[in-house]
Amino acid sequence: MNRPAHGILYSVPTITSLPAGTSRGVSMYKAVRASRLYEQIVQQIEESIREGKLKPGDQLPAERELALEFGVSRTAVREAVKTLSEKGLVEAYSGRGTFVTSGKSQSMRHSLDSFMKSGDLENLTYVAEMREILEPEFTALAATRIEEQQLAMMREAVAIMDRSMKDPDAYIEADLDFHLALAEAAGNPLILSLLDSIVGVLREQRIGIFAVKGGPQRGQVHHKLILEAIEQRDAAKARKAMRTHLQQVHQDSAASSTIGGESRMEHPPSKRKA
Repeated sequence: MNRPAHGILYSVPTITSLPAGTSRGVSMYKAVRASRLYEQIVQQIEESIREGKLKPGDQLPAERELALEFGVSRTAVREAVKTLSEKGLVEAYSGRGTFVTSGKSQSMRHSLDSFMKSGDLENLTYVAEMREILEPEFTALAATRIEEQQLAMMREAVAIMDRSMKDPDAYIEADLDFHLALAEAAGNPLILSLLDSIVGVLREQRIGIFAVKGGPQRGQVHHKLILEAIEQRDAAKARKAMRTHLQQVHQDSAASSTIGGESRMEHPPSKRKA
């Protein structure tokens, strides 16, 4: 699903000579300010997205490669990617790269964040139910469609979680990577967009469940069973493994809601620790 953006021609226009008949005193062009180069990069990538040359799930070239294609500094590229991310057009994942979103994820994310920050614990049940309906099915799809790159991401995520049992931040980010790799592997941009839109909510949920005694260890048992089923390309086994995992998460999440009263309001308990 991660179709690289290589092959798309990017260029920052430069003026090498004035059109015939144009005097040196009156130019038909405005000077390009170096500090605004990143805006031209943003404009061209936005056009590529609008024209369908870049689609949801496509991975942008690495920062160094984009800098070479545009003929600008890596700083300008970094600023452009930051702007595109703020617009909800791309999402950058540490260690994995930058991917095009549907453009709707940002607004969905804001709506869901507001929903969760209402402090109503019943909302957590809604999130859990939605995941129990959605994730087993797209995990089954992933088992039949996964590519080696996504499989490598899942294996790396499991390895990071194994060595991060006492490092909540590292564990939780790897946990998110594991599930996002599955969503990508399903090959359906709507699934990836939906999961991407609730990443913030899921991160907050996992903070609560990580505090439950044995929660991360139980989660890892299920992660490895899911990975095994995916490696075997066994859709039925993958669906069952994810469903069992979500049941375990639901139970641990219920336990997390009884831990640290006020902190639970700041960090909603994870309806499931993935």
